[in-house]
Amino acid sequence: MGKVEKGVNCSVKGCEEAADRSMSLTKAKMSPDLDFDNTKKRIYLCKNHYKDWKKATKSDRETERMRWD
Repeated sequence: MGKVEKGVNCSVKGCEEAADRSMSLTKAKMSPDLDFDNTKKRIYLCKNHYKDWKKATKSDRETERMRWD
């Protein structure tokens, strides 16, 4: 059972919603819009912040995928 399933909160400063996804700190740093604690290796995002992260990093993720094809 992971931390998301146990009910950890979102890592974005000022957000107290339950986390929906987790990702590495380096992957989360792709979006400069989100403000979170940089001392941990894993970042937990609620549904709304994960959606914002996906929108902000869409072009970066597409170019990253093309590198592997």
